[in-house]
Amino acid sequence: MLEQIDIANVLFLDIETVSGHAAFTDLHEDLQALWAHKARSVLKTTDEISEEDLAASYQDRAAIFAEFGKIVCISVGAVHRDKDKRLKVRLKSFASADEGEVLSGFAELLAQYYNNPMKYFLCGHNIKEFDIPYVCRRMIVNNMTFPKMLDIAGKKPWETKHLLDTMELWKFGDRKSYTSLKLLAATLGFPSPKDDIDGSMVGRVFWEDDDIDRIAHYCEKDVLATAQLFLRFQLAPLLEEDQIDHVGR
Repeated sequence: MLEQIDIANVLFLDIETVSGHAAFTDLHEDLQALWAHKARSVLKTTDEISEEDLAASYQDRAAIFAEFGKIVCISVGAVHRDKDKRLKVRLKSFASADEGEVLSGFAELLAQYYNNPMKYFLCGHNIKEFDIPYVCRRMIVNNMTFPKMLDIAGKKPWETKHLLDTMELWKFGDRKSYTSLKLLAATLGFPSPKDDIDGSMVGRVFWEDDDIDRIAHYCEKDVLATAQLFLRFQLAPLLEEDQIDHVGR
């Protein structure tokens, strides 16, 4: 199937998320109680959890849950061909402390350039389990209308073929394990996306360092690595440095 897809019709993406607040104590008391309940499953315990452990678990894990976290960056990669028919990828990030700004920028891009799920594709690593559901849930929280590419609620699997998940593609039917993008980069011989920060550090970089540009740069590396992985699936040459254009945000 992949060899039949024109990579110029694929938008590669990745998101970065952080906890909704800087600290557990910043939560409304209702949400504190709800996180205390959630933390039991997160920490795999039925025992009473101390305030210190609740605070630590919120700081470490809240970002992965759309009900307790928020999106601070969505990076995308669009591939095109130059006048010599050589592939080029343009990397761009929607990054801000204002989640509504991030989501609206991304939604506008989809509506303007990728408004046909029958023609275009969204591709990411583990996007079916994480990125796409998270984006859709946070759009609901922000009272936003879904662009066509994300209007997938209640759709059958054959109606969401425009969502390409490179982790799912690598499984080849094996449902037992998660394979990271970093591991696939090492296995398949393209640059690792994780040479600066990793996902566990994004919250600190956001809340303590206030360095959204560093997060965007890190997120764009994931997008580029996903595009390289897609090319490997197509048995196509990898992108060289002069084929990569960072548009910024």
